[in-house]
Amino acid sequence: MTRAFVALGSNLDDPPAQLRRALAALDRLPETRCTAHSRYWRTPPWGIQAQPPFLNAVASLETALDPHALLDGLLAIETAQGRVRGEQRWGPRTLDLDLLHMEGVRLADDRLVLPHPRIAERAFVLLPLAELAPGLVLPGQGTVADLLATVDRTGCEPV
Repeated sequence: MTRAFVALGSNLDDPPAQLRRALAALDRLPETRCTAHSRYWRTPPWGIQAQPPFLNAVASLETALDPHALLDGLLAIETAQGRVRGEQRWGPRTLDLDLLHMEGVRLADDRLVLPHPRIAERAFVLLPLAELAPGLVLPGQGTVADLLATVDRTGCEPV
């Protein structure tokens, strides 16, 4: 089993319910269990500003799935919850699941980069991730706590 971290976000169609359903769905993935999740964080939109605030969280998983199989599972959960990909980048969405990190895995291909290359830029990821694993070292980026100390947290608040 490998420890993995997944970011969750929603700003449409009852975001708290979207995140609850997504956490339950993560725990139902084959050979995977959700071992913990952060509290929810209300955060300002990223990219396109003219949209509702997001609700974000991070889940910690134990999984026997390889990175691409886990990614496929995340995409299937998004689709089941009404996410339509190919719409406006950084626009509003029912659910966004991002595979952030899998322990012992470094990967860069046309489908997936691990660890996620933009973790260090995003308070909406680092705040909930720091609740679960502040000392986690993200290869090539630093510890979660150190990265969190450098990002703008304006408008981010726990729910």
